[in-house]
Amino acid sequence: MARRVVITGMGWITPLGTDVDQVWQRLLAGESGIAPTTIFDAATFPSQFSAEVKEFELSAFLGQHYERHKTCSRNAGFALAAAEMAWKDAGLNGVPDVCPEMVGVYLGGGEGPIDFDNFVAAAIAGWDPETRDLNAVRWAEVACQRLDAVKEFEQDPNCAAGHIACRFNAQGPNFNTLTACAASTQAIGEASAIIRRGDADAMISGGAHSMIHPLGVTGFNRLTALSTRNDTCATASRPFDATRDGFVLGEGAGILILEECEAAQRRGAHIRGEIVGYGSTADAFRVTDMHEEGRGAVGAMRAALADARVRPEDIDYISAHGTSTEENDKVETLAIRTVFGEHAHKVPISSVKSMFGHLIAGAGAVELITCVLAIRDGIVPPTINYQHPDQNCDLDYVPNTARKVKVKTALSNSFGFGGQNDTLILRACE
Repeated sequence: MARRVVITGMGWITPLGTDVDQVWQRLLAGESGIAPTTIFDAATFPSQFSAEVKEFELSAFLGQHYERHKTCSRNAGFALAAAEMAWKDAGLNGVPDVCPEMVGVYLGGGEGPIDFDNFVAAAIAGWDPETRDLNAVRWAEVACQRLDAVKEFEQDPNCAAGHIACRFNAQGPNFNTLTACAASTQAIGEASAIIRRGDADAMISGGAHSMIHPLGVTGFNRLTALSTRNDTCATASRPFDATRDGFVLGEGAGILILEECEAAQRRGAHIRGEIVGYGSTADAFRVTDMHEEGRGAVGAMRAALADARVRPEDIDYISAHGTSTEENDKVETLAIRTVFGEHAHKVPISSVKSMFGHLIAGAGAVELITCVLAIRDGIVPPTINYQHPDQNCDLDYVPNTARKVKVKTALSNSFGFGGQNDTLILRACE
């Protein structure tokens, strides 16, 4: 019989703050973390706003351990800080019988921010206007002078997982996946599978990302994926609303401590919920478009329900991917209707991206934490900025105001560019 997987610790770094309960209250109040971009000068960009993490200092979280990790990238720092909070929340500090070989790390970690100014300087220096080509030798000469080796190394997506393993002496399985916006949901699902089959007793899992830099914003703007409501940016993220015009780029991290249930019970851990279902599929369709009938999303949700051995009507709350793009919200709605039938119109659904923005690889983990809190407190967060119903999005999106709902079982969706679809089902631990 497969071993049970429970959540014993949580931590997050978000555009609304870092304290789990304080951020939760801000979400329930419908506050927005979206404002004009300050990390770089975005004045010439179509989208001049984002959901930034404000006043973040890694040293405040790591204390005496900061020196070892002080050169880590912005997103790796988010992951480390969130992991520090989650580890303490799980009550693992000072626990003598934690076997390092049975503690692993599985992240959905994004690449580190590029050293943009110096990279561009090298590119300009290496450009030959006569041949209209890059002189690689000249580029390398300037790059070697201006680029920092540590910063370049820290761009690798696996670095955050490495930092976390070092900090907590986690000598077990160590993985990183970067399946775009589905990454941290996939990481948690795969980490749960590792514990189920006995390859680890505990996993530090979740995700982190920061793409609020010139190349990140340029890419999404060229895809016309971002909202351009520069004059009303606080209300720009409006999932499922008929006037939605794109998502808002955010940044941050969410980390959870997953443990084998009996081991957690033996040490008297506070169990916050149980991961009971996981489904993962690919659209096998297009890189940036979901299949019109939502076949990948449908498959992921059905697989998760089957894994959890629950019926659609047993789901009390759905944390939607809900990006605020035209296609995603329409197709996700269609997929939910397909899977849930009549229950689709009864189950409350919301998207906290309306307040957090889109944390890309970190989004799924942060959203799963909100499911844990919804189960704990019997209340679900709203989808803010919902004012104009869309005939293609006709479900209950908990518009604008949090709602008291008894939640025993919650489902969380994440869908990523490339066609990746991942669903987790979380249940109150009995």
